[in-house]
Amino acid sequence: MSRIHPTADVAGNAHIGAGSSIWHYAQVREDVVLGENVVVGRGAYVGTGVSVGNNCKIQNYALVYEPAVLEDGVFIGPAVILTNDQYPRAVNVDGTIKSGSDWEATGVTIREGASIGAGSVCIAPVEIGRWALVAAGSTVTKNVPDFALVAGVPAKRIRWVGKAGVPLTDEGAGNFICPKTGARYFERSPNTLVEVDK
Repeated sequence: MSRIHPTADVAGNAHIGAGSSIWHYAQVREDVVLGENVVVGRGAYVGTGVSVGNNCKIQNYALVYEPAVLEDGVFIGPAVILTNDQYPRAVNVDGTIKSGSDWEATGVTIREGASIGAGSVCIAPVEIGRWALVAAGSTVTKNVPDFALVAGVPAKRIRWVGKAGVPLTDEGAGNFICPKTGARYFERSPNTLVEVDK
């Protein structure tokens, strides 16, 4: 059973998975698919047709514009913005107001387990890799590799993180270990980190 606060605005044809919660003043538009156990915080916006996997959190006042795709276990921090227009304009060249048919929406894709820190902006089209972490206040303009910790404006990789979300310890020769879980990782290239089978 899902929980929808009376002040939330949820389209009648949005699919809300079991165990999901939509809080005060949030808006969930038409054709949205929310998986199971998703939390949509106060004042958040989820655009038309957005797909959200299971066990995701969309925190207060985040703006998730269509056609964004969030895989399972994604965290969207407070006031995060996922954009959808590469060349935004309110009007056409002739001065007429743009309508939906006057531009092509481009989306942000966030892969399994990734987290976007508070106040960050992801500029579409961009893909955030599995278990990556975008530091608070960053502006993401390029794809982010799996397990990368990126920060800044524009965001750049500064460390690697594991599934626990903490920076990995560099053991040399491309070997990394998670100080929290002991999980091991290997850096195949400057932009590729993989889990090491146990």
